[in-house]
Order: sequence, then structure tokens, then C-alpha cells
Amino acid sequence: MDSGDSEELPPVEALRSVFALRETRRDGDHVLFYGESLVPERMLVREVWPAFRNAGYEVHVTSAPSGREDVVVARPVTPGVDGVPWKNVALFLATVVSTMVVGALMWYHIPLSELWANPLAVLRAWPFTAAVLGVLTTHELGHYVASRYHGVDVSLPYLVPFVFPFGTMGAIIQMRGQMPDRKALFDIGVAGPLAGLVATVVVTAVGLSLAPMSVPESLVREGGRVIVFNNPPLLDLIAAALNRPTEYTDPTVAVHPVVIGGWVGMFFTVLNLLPVGQLDGGHIVRAMFGEAQERIAAVVPLVLFGLAAYLHYVREYTLNESVGLWAFWGLLSVAIAYRGPANPVDDSPIGPLRMALGVLTFALGALCFLLVPIEITTL
Repeated sequence: MDSGDSEELPPVEALRSVFALRETRRDGDHVLFYGESLVPERMLVREVWPAFRNAGYEVHVTSAPSGREDVVVARPVTPGVDGVPWKNVALFLATVVSTMVVGALMWYHIPLSELWANPLAVLRAWPFTAAVLGVLTTHELGHYVASRYHGVDVSLPYLVPFVFPFGTMGAIIQMRGQMPDRKALFDIGVAGPLAGLVATVVVTAVGLSLAPMSVPESLVREGGRVIVFNNPPLLDLIAAALNRPTEYTDPTVAVHPVVIGGWVGMFFTVLNLLPVGQLDGGHIVRAMFGEAQERIAAVVPLVLFGLAAYLHYVREYTLNESVGLWAFWGLLSVAIAYRGPANPVDDSPIGPLRMALGVLTFALGALCFLLVPIEITTL
């Protein structure tokens, strides 16, 4: 590490009022200020953040290896995409393949033997892939656009390929920058669910308007146990508005697979709105109620475990049905809550309009909730 040139450094004068500066060094593109903090860490960051951010840096405070000094680390902010995002592209293409294969096998009922003989037959499932990836990508792009608007460094969406029943586990974006204030945190948190819900309504309406699919009679004759995806209230409302059925008495007829894309959008909206850690719901509640969010998050695993216990011991559902789903998310919510929420630099309240929008967002999310989203029945 070399001593830094003061002409190339961030605005040091903004630091001196809250930090006794002894030495400045460079470590690659980072600038390290060694000395002693004169105020608590969060206050220091809050005081110097505006000047450093305007100069193109973000700051955090740590301790020197010796433990005898504080270190303020200034990291240059480089918003936007630097070069071709190969990892994003590779994951996107892999998820296109996985959703199309799963869609062809499970939702378009194309036999595996036919896919081996003619791999291009998988392209018949492209509407399913477009529906599922459309709602998931729109959700994440909502976060991305809001992040860029507020100057928060964020990655492009990463789609996650998987196997049955949808061919994907969803999509994520990586927050790399500091959150300037609770308003930015709220806007970024709420933009994903609202954008995703708009796409979900459109996809569901399109799917319900398409002609139903034919289920091969051989599958019906075989009978056996099948997975049923029950309708969230929002799906029933859209179907009622369009005067379209969501199920048929004839077992050889089923709704178009594009409707499943809408179901996926609703299901992931519910999961993302859990008010824990850095899920969307955690961001929104942290912005709305401040540090009280952590007390709310502590209750979420108990509620999810309670749902699983109720379904198992009272309703007598099995682990393979929604019991396992809520138990798994109970465990996952513990891990997510343990990482803690996002902590904005400025902790000022967000105001009544955003508070109202937050309430509306959770109300729309409630229309996507279903106590038993998945169950197993016999044909």
C-alpha cells in the first residue's frame, strides 16, 4: 500500500470534523483513512456520506489489524454495467433451457421419448417460459430501475435455474452499494413487488384468454397422485373479471400453462413480502417502521412454523404438501433474519404517502396468499 496523493483523494475535510486523521493510504482503488473516530460509527458515516457520495465514493468504518486504530474505507462507486455481464447472460440462458424443458414435460405433457427423438419439440413450451421469466424478470427489474434512480450500486438480475415444478427458483439482484435513506430503501423494496404484480396480472389475463390445453387420455387413465396448485384470491378475481374458468370438469382439459406463470408470480410475491431481513418485505417494513422491523421479523418464523403445525396436526396435510413448504420457509426466514435488515445512512421517516403505499403493497400481497398453495390429490 502506498501513500495517497491528496489531489486524488475524496473530500478529506468532510472527515476531519468527526475523525482524527493520522494517515492516508491506497489499496487498489480504495482509499483508507487511519485514525480515531470522534463519534459513534453510524454517526460518522451519516456525517461524511453526502460529501463522499457526491465525490463518487461510499464509506464504511472498520478497525485496523492491530485493533488500535479506526479505519474509514472509501470505495469508488461505479454504477451501471461494466462490460458484458457474462454470469447474468449464462444464468439467463440456463434458466430459459430449464423452464422450457420442465414446461414441455410437466405442463405441455410432451413425452421424454419425443424430446430425445426431436429436441426442438421443447420449443412448444416457449409461452410457459416467457410467462414465468416475464413475471420474475419484471419483478427484479423494478428493483434495478429504482436502485439506479437512487444511485445505489446494484447488479443486473440473476435468474436461478432449477428442476420441477417450474424450472427456476426465481431471480435475485445483488445490492453492492449503501442505502442512502429510508425513502430510497422503501422505493427499491416496493418497486419489485408492484412491477411484478403488474406483469403477473397481465400474464394471468393472457393465459386465461388462451384456449385450454388437452391432457393426454393415457395420463388420466393411469390415475395416481398428482400435485394441485390451488388458486390464490387474485387469480380467482382476474378469472371472474374475464368470465373465464380456472378448472374444468373434464379431466382431459386444463387451463393454458401461461396461467401457471401468473401463479408463480403470485406465489413469489407472497414469499418476497415476508418482512424479514433483506427480502422485499423486510426492506419495506424497515423503511416504514425503522429499527422496529427486527422485532417484527422475529415473529415471522414462529408464524410460519405455526402454519405448518396447523396444517399437519389439524388439517392432516403431509410434509410433501404445504406443511413442508411453510416449515422450510420458517427455517429459511430464521437464516434471513439473522443476517439483519438493510441499514440506511439517513434514518429519517418516509412520510405518509409512502406509508400508505406500503400498506397497499401488503394488501395486494395478501390477495396472493393461500394457506394451502400446494396439495396432493388422486385422479
